[in-house]
Amino acid sequence: MLKAKIVVNNITPSATRIQNALAKLPQEAYKVFKDNTPIKTGNARRKTRLSGDTIRADYPYAEKLNEGYSKQAPQGMVTPTEKFLRKRIREILRGK
Repeated sequence: MLKAKIVVNNITPSATRIQNALAKLPQEAYKVFKDNTPIKTGNARRKTRLSGDTIRADYPYAEKLNEGYSKQAPQGMVTPTEKFLRKRIREILRGK
């Protein structure tokens, strides 16, 4: 006679872990974005804010900086943040 026990709750801890890690992503991405924001006077970094899950660069030259105008951030701020997010999501889904 063959007996089998089916455990339905195995997925719950993994789903909870993934959900918790994904909830932290906006704050992590904000840090990467801000760290990649060039600093001359500090105005751009000071005026970069996280509002909910949206990063807001509230200064008139944000687009120019993001296009690589500054030698401090030739890739801008969005591209490195996107690369970070792709990598981090893969890590989260793999359980890291």
